[in-house]
Amino acid sequence: MTESTKKRSELKSASTSGLPMKTVVTPDDLQGWDAERDLGYPGEFPFTRGIYPTMYRGRLWTMRQYAGFGTAIESNRRYRYLLEQGQTGLSVAFDLPTQIGMDSDHALTQGEVGKVGVAIDSLEDMQALFDGIPLEQISTSMTINSTAAILLALYVAVAKQQGANLARLAGTVQNDVLKEYIARGTYIYPLRPAMRIVTDIFSWSRRELPNWNPISISGYHIREAGSTDVQEVAFTLANGIAYVEAAVATGLHVDEFAPQLSFFFNAHNEFLMQIAKFRAARRLWARTMRDRFGARDPRSMMLRFHAQSAGSSLTAQQAENNLARVALQCLAAVLGGCQSLHANGLDEALALPTEQSALLALRTQQIIAHETGVANTVDPIAGSYAIEKLTNEIESAAQDYISKIDALGGMLQAIETGYVQMEIQKSAYEYQQAIERGEQIVVGVNRFQAEKGQPIPTMLIDPEIERSQIARLNALRARRDAAKSRAALEEVERRARTSENLMPAILAAVEVYATVGEISDALRRAFGEYQESVVI
Repeated sequence: MTESTKKRSELKSASTSGLPMKTVVTPDDLQGWDAERDLGYPGEFPFTRGIYPTMYRGRLWTMRQYAGFGTAIESNRRYRYLLEQGQTGLSVAFDLPTQIGMDSDHALTQGEVGKVGVAIDSLEDMQALFDGIPLEQISTSMTINSTAAILLALYVAVAKQQGANLARLAGTVQNDVLKEYIARGTYIYPLRPAMRIVTDIFSWSRRELPNWNPISISGYHIREAGSTDVQEVAFTLANGIAYVEAAVATGLHVDEFAPQLSFFFNAHNEFLMQIAKFRAARRLWARTMRDRFGARDPRSMMLRFHAQSAGSSLTAQQAENNLARVALQCLAAVLGGCQSLHANGLDEALALPTEQSALLALRTQQIIAHETGVANTVDPIAGSYAIEKLTNEIESAAQDYISKIDALGGMLQAIETGYVQMEIQKSAYEYQQAIERGEQIVVGVNRFQAEKGQPIPTMLIDPEIERSQIARLNALRARRDAAKSRAALEEVERRARTSENLMPAILAAVEVYATVGEISDALRRAFGEYQESVVI
């Protein structure tokens, strides 16, 4: 085999999503495509070209670097540092105990406190987390799901203490429990009570926090679990359909809550595929909301999304290469029309990002925004034969998946039977097999290896953090009004056994310093806990 033949043979004939890849794409590949119907103009249905007429010419995307580790005091320092360096929104990472509703002194949390995010046990911690940061003036995203109602209540309690006008609070609570059962695993309650908490947040936020996004429907974690790009779009939008159906079933009209729905997608490696993925998701969601749910408000049809570069694409080998990966992934997200963006640190295959790598990640976004010129024209890739063909193919393939899920009885049934999990597992296995066979090249891993890598400074979490966090928690329990906390927890449990909205009781509980674990336990007593089905 000649060298030129060998090089040609390394070019794949299909994407990692299984979509065919042509050497040359021509207008003949767009037969049946109608520019007015399928493309339109930015800010107009079906929003293929973006949800705003001027996009980044009017306002750049929010640069929202995900951060949180150790104690609230340490994370607060990182937030202030990033804001000083030009970050334009906050994004909070919580540790695993907080995510699964256990306090830092729970027997099962040993060794996990403050490790993959910040430890939050009570209102005292939340006060420290946002100390000196006026919540009325900043947009905050919180990546939290099963305990989303509690963390949102804590955020609101801090805002009230600051004297903020709640109607002006802006941000997002992820609150996407369905993808936990599919891909992440930080679930607590059975599916249907968990969905009740989601819709309680919808209803309460509509009244109390009109500018708040009560959910961020996340494909990011689905892609990180090993799905294809097509599956990411399909399963994310199918989850979105399930949330809309659940909200409508409670008596909400679609146009009352849909304008505040938001999404979260993964910016992965295949550059053109990512751009097309975002455009296809926007178009498919717009058509779904109009045709399936009868939405009339154009804002209900807009898919607003946050993007994050792909953590699963980062490598411990030759970690400096991750700078290139992250830059290209972020560029794809911008060309795909994201509303906010997180760039991963180069060291995140090894540990939480150091302050220096977090700064480099932020600078990557700033260079894209201010030096490349890609933000000067709205949707500059529109009309590319390759992009439009991929957009059509992703939309069609994703719709096929949604139709299969409908035939199974909807997303809840598809999760309970293990269908979605099995599809992701198959894709993850096939991708790993392709790497091991050398068909999928990962630079520095299965090709172009280096005998000796450069040492990368990594961040270490001091074990003393766990001990000090537990000591503060015990001190809080000793000095709070125990009778008030106990009564508030009893009211949470009582409401959970009725159809009353849970949020007022949860807010009242956090304001008398009931803890995240205690409130979660009150709900566990009422709802029980989810037992995962084995998918083989």
